[in-house]
Amino acid sequence: MTRRRIVVVDDHQLFRAGVRAELAAACEIVGEAETPAEAVAVIGATAPEVVLLDVHLPDGGGVAVLEALARGGEAPPAVLALSVSDAAEDVVPMIRAGALGYVTKTIATTDLVAAIEQVAQGDAYFSPRLAAFVLQAFSRPEVAAVPDDDPLEQLTPREREVLHHLARGYAYKRIGQRLGIGPRTVESHVRAVLRKLQLSSRHEAARWAASRGLIGEDDDE
Repeated sequence: MTRRRIVVVDDHQLFRAGVRAELAAACEIVGEAETPAEAVAVIGATAPEVVLLDVHLPDGGGVAVLEALARGGEAPPAVLALSVSDAAEDVVPMIRAGALGYVTKTIATTDLVAAIEQVAQGDAYFSPRLAAFVLQAFSRPEVAAVPDDDPLEQLTPREREVLHHLARGYAYKRIGQRLGIGPRTVESHVRAVLRKLQLSSRHEAARWAASRGLIGEDDDE
């Protein structure tokens, strides 16, 4: 088997160290990163064949990395999402944003190596439990949205606040500072907003909010 060049993106140093140790015999780890900005820079500098990408990163999560890679001038590497979560609201946005596969962090090393090889060859790979609902999510016809005079009524007051700040273009950390909550709590609210409004990324949510005039004059600094 070809020894694939890998970049590992995860905000936990101990987890990255564990992945490096487990894959040392089968893959060449050419870089690591713990934020979307670092990930894009490292990927650009090292040109890996596969990126192991955590879903729950600060400053936009794994979706932010995928969207940045898609905007780049060159063909992006294959991306295998690697997360503790197997929830549909985490899996589906990552696949829609461009991840070729998705596995959970409970995966055995031999299975992870097999998944890396499969996505490196351009084939999708999902943990067995995820495969069925991923197939269902992407094969069924889109359900028409129920007409709603005010879709914002679906959101809690806090979710509306988060969406309002997304429309201003603020990163999760800054939103958290303005609202007095942690970045991961912000990220959890954003996932709820995406699910309720049937949007696929934070950037799509920001455009949705901006198009509906959710940027108020009281925000100007």
